[in-house]
This record gives sequence, structure tokens and C-alpha cells, in this order.
Amino acid sequence: MYVCSCFGITDKQVKDHAAAGACTPRQIASETKAGTDCGSCVRTIQGILGRGACPRRELLETGNGAAVLAADPQLAEAA
Repeated sequence: MYVCSCFGITDKQVKDHAAAGACTPRQIASETKAGTDCGSCVRTIQGILGRGACPRRELLETGNGAAVLAADPQLAEAA
């Protein structure tokens, strides 16, 4: 099923990126562009990602932002 018709992104692609560590619609967008044009798919992407376990989110919630930066070189470069 297509999640983002603007860029032809499927739910399987979103799930694959989520399995690889993407936890937010913004992270999905950076990998696929989904949600960056008309934006109508963002809620669907949020639904697919759910509120399940996310290592980055768990580290942030415990106040371990340094570990998040260490785990993601792109974030570390931006900081």
C-alpha cells in the first residue's frame, strides 16, 4: 500500500526504515522524502511508527542525549 503518493513510498519502505532505526516521521522523511511535499501522509507514517520502543527516544527520555549523539553521526555533526 502506498503511504506517500507524492514520492511513491510504501508502508513496507516505512517499516523497513523503522526497523533500521528511524523513530519519527522526520527521520523517515530524511530517508525517503515522504511527508515533505503535501504532508497528507505524515499521520499515516506516525501510525505505522506507533509509540513503540525506540532506542533514541528511550535514551532522550532518560536524559542521555550524549548517547543519542554518539549513536547517530549525522546528529553529532549538526551539534
